[in-house]
Amino acid sequence: MNQDHISLLSRFDREMREHARPDDPGVHVERTADVVRQVGAPDDWNGVVWSAPDLDAVRADAAIAEQVEHFTALGHDEFEWKLYGHDRPADLGRRLRAAGFVAEEPETLLVAPVAELPTGAELPGGVRLRTVTDASDVELMVRAHEQAFGSDGSRLRRQVLARLAEAPDSFVGVLAMVGDEPVSSARMELYPGTGFAGLWGGGTVEPWRGKGIYRALVAFRARIAAERGYRYLQVDASDMSRPILLRLGFQKLSTTTPYVYRRPA
Repeated sequence: MNQDHISLLSRFDREMREHARPDDPGVHVERTADVVRQVGAPDDWNGVVWSAPDLDAVRADAAIAEQVEHFTALGHDEFEWKLYGHDRPADLGRRLRAAGFVAEEPETLLVAPVAELPTGAELPGGVRLRTVTDASDVELMVRAHEQAFGSDGSRLRRQVLARLAEAPDSFVGVLAMVGDEPVSSARMELYPGTGFAGLWGGGTVEPWRGKGIYRALVAFRARIAAERGYRYLQVDASDMSRPILLRLGFQKLSTTTPYVYRRPA
């Protein structure tokens, strides 16, 4: 990793993790000596977003045990420790597994300077992009999400409706429409007080994949991020989206793996 990447990763860790802001209305961020965690209701995202870079084995085990006790005492059936590939100690993942956490699919942390990204992309005929502005748009977004990913969109619905009602300036939802039918959706989280905006979603229904819609959604959001003064776009990229984003100019800074603790039955 070159010096520019090291500097950018350090900025990401500082602004987005160590000094994390709540990512949804109704949740809050708590800081202890060795971790930063987000806490909300059981159906919110609950978990650890940062751990001290100088953690040793003894402090790591103590911090893990403390989080298990903290979240289970709140009555949560599960929570996540968001582990990055450069976090310390080097065997932190093994220590999490020993404490009962289960590792889910890793993703790649990609970041790009907004000024270096394309802000225009050609769409296939009949497809248009527009932003999400009201509850009916949210239903279209959820429908596209469920068809693209084959998963329930109830949580997404709650999150987006709450964001539109309570913090609309920190969220952008985008729909790709063919006539009255949504064929793709995506969102962008804006983090005021930082230089970063995050890209999430980007699921396209199967008949419309491979036609450039995902690239167009990235360009559309990059243009909005630039207009609002954000310097960087960040993505936790899956194996499917990573090659596209690397070709667009994103840089790999690290990996991130969700370690999920579920209360024993």
